[in-house]
Amino acid sequence: MNEFFHIVRRFLLEYLPTQRQFSDNTVTSYRQGLNLFVSYLRDVLQIPTSRISFSDCTRDAVLGYLDWLDTERGCGATTINQRLMILRSFFKYAGETDCAYAAFGLDMASVPTRKARGRVVDFLSEQALKALLAQPDPRKRTGHRNQFFMLLMYDTAARCGELLELKLHDIRIDGKHPVVRLHGKGNKTRIVPILPETVEHCRRYIQVFHGAPQHDADKFVFYTTSHGNRTPMSADTVALFMKNYCVSAGAGCPDMPDRLHPHMLRHTRAMHLYRQGMPIHLLSEFLGHANFETTKVYAFADTEMKRLSVEKADVLREGMPSPTPLWTDDDETILMLAGLR
Repeated sequence: MNEFFHIVRRFLLEYLPTQRQFSDNTVTSYRQGLNLFVSYLRDVLQIPTSRISFSDCTRDAVLGYLDWLDTERGCGATTINQRLMILRSFFKYAGETDCAYAAFGLDMASVPTRKARGRVVDFLSEQALKALLAQPDPRKRTGHRNQFFMLLMYDTAARCGELLELKLHDIRIDGKHPVVRLHGKGNKTRIVPILPETVEHCRRYIQVFHGAPQHDADKFVFYTTSHGNRTPMSADTVALFMKNYCVSAGAGCPDMPDRLHPHMLRHTRAMHLYRQGMPIHLLSEFLGHANFETTKVYAFADTEMKRLSVEKADVLREGMPSPTPLWTDDDETILMLAGLR
């Protein structure tokens, strides 16, 4: 293994998880980004994997890689910038490991980021949300599971991965204030309250899927069974059943979007809470955002609240006479404003 891959190995297995203490998901994202860059060098620039070295990682090569992500893989500006940040981090680490590679980190810093378009938040109307939650048949085992998953995801505004990693001991429904403990990005934990209706659904779900919860405290809440063996439910399973429910709900609900992804339930809950008056800073904590700026997207996206505000402003003007222009019947003022005096 040459020096390039030796440093890649130390970067992924030592630096990120141990020194930076990044979560497994973050390390996986970095690994995927570096894999993609190596694939570009191998498949597009025709450099054999065993011969890839730092000398191949020029500024022009990186610029070509970013263009390839755009034109061939159809990545948006946000994704391209994220891939660039991974390369910057890696080459900076390489330069700190061996000063002979410091120049590569400087080259990466000079590669410009892409300008991202204004972010659009997709969310469901209340009518579409009700139609979606009504699609699963709770009399069937999978229908019961899927319905509760979507209901809990909406109520807690959890990320899909956070619910898939949820274990029974993370759910507290026997106390005065029922809560769920979510493990978010960067190994950060947050505790969110759940509504009484969700608590009742939760009790029924646990009774059916975890008959003896005291013995399953460390087991995943959501799972699939294959050949009698339980395995954690995957994100692909969630995406598939939500896609199917979107199609069936769309037949009777015009508000249902053409496409539905799991994260949309998180967006929906955030928008509904914001419209109901939750302060934006509290909403940021509820969602587990590390940066408050991330939460502002919901305020920017809420055109309905902007419309209502405009209508209220118009109501304040009702019955009031229009202001009389200062120049009415005043020849001198008219000439002065025109620059003739």
